[in-house]
Amino acid sequence: MTIDTLDGLLEEQLKDLYHAEKQLTKALPKMAKAASDPELKSAFTEHLKQTKGQVARIEQVFELLEKKAKAKPCAAMKGLVEEGQETIQQDASDEMKDCMLIASAQRAEHYEIAAYGTVRTIAEALGNQEVVDLLHQTLEEEKETDAKLSQISRRILAEAGGETEEEDESDEDEVDESDEEDEGDEEEEEDDDEDKKSFSPAPAKKKAPAPAKRKR
Repeated sequence: MTIDTLDGLLEEQLKDLYHAEKQLTKALPKMAKAASDPELKSAFTEHLKQTKGQVARIEQVFELLEKKAKAKPCAAMKGLVEEGQETIQQDASDEMKDCMLIASAQRAEHYEIAAYGTVRTIAEALGNQEVVDLLHQTLEEEKETDAKLSQISRRILAEAGGETEEEDESDEDEVDESDEEDEGDEEEEEDDDEDKKSFSPAPAKKKAPAPAKRKR
């Protein structure tokens, strides 16, 4: 199919986004289940609801364009979803797994932000304000989700870093206590030496030689 009009370009881009959003509706529940942090789990669940609404919004855009809502395989999102699945199966601590899940989710968000920005610009060029408004609404939701994920990530990283610092400080305290014990032992040894010196008998005084008798 040859694309030689802005209308055709917009339709093709929307088909790609339609498929991308549908893939996410299947991936997000798995990511929510894999997350350990309550706030992250809630964020994934909330974004799933948003994504379903975004799918409906794209269908509304197709209706405004008097086109049938049809998806075209989105290879980019397919790859991102597969990476997310690999992350879910990765052996890692709870904190690190959550950070990895956020990284995977944000890659998908950034793709969507770029894609929705593009289709909105095309709709603006066509002068279709109703479509622009709908696409802008979704674009803002994607940006808000990305910002929220960044906030959660910073908190989790800070907490993980704090635990490491506490462990380091604990090790340092143990070393300091050991040093103090060693210093105390040395001081006790010095005190013992001084006590021995103080109780050691004074050296005997030598008797002065008797004066020699004079000859008469």
